[in-house]
Amino acid sequence: MIRNSLKYVSYKHRKELSTDLKKVYTAITAEEAEINLEEFAEKWDSKYPTVSRQWRSHWPNVTPFFAFPNDIRKAIYTTNAIESVNRSLRKVLKIHGVLPNDDAVYKLIYLAMNNISKRLTMPIRNWTGALNQFAIHFEDRCPF
Repeated sequence: MIRNSLKYVSYKHRKELSTDLKKVYTAITAEEAEINLEEFAEKWDSKYPTVSRQWRSHWPNVTPFFAFPNDIRKAIYTTNAIESVNRSLRKVLKIHGVLPNDDAVYKLIYLAMNNISKRLTMPIRNWTGALNQFAIHFEDRCPF
């Protein structure tokens, strides 16, 4: 949502706008976030009405994240690794174009994932805190 919102914003306003937008997605509760979104809209709708309109239209998809503790939310926000893997897989598949069968695709993805996993060695930020919160909130799913 943040990246998608910033594509409508002039470069000279991005830093200030993203600081104000951060108050929305880092709020503790959905109600607080909604109040912050209203304050954001009052300030920025004269220049960039598309941003607040976009957040309001996707609000039902955003609010479930406020049910999680802060550590889990930070782990959810960390999508750079996922996007990097997806970009690398698309690049490999695009080069080869048409493959003869499904097995060829599986083998190609397997080899690409082996190469990608060697490159991605950075752990997810605050993972230990998130893992602890996952164990508390989803104890039936987290093995000890």
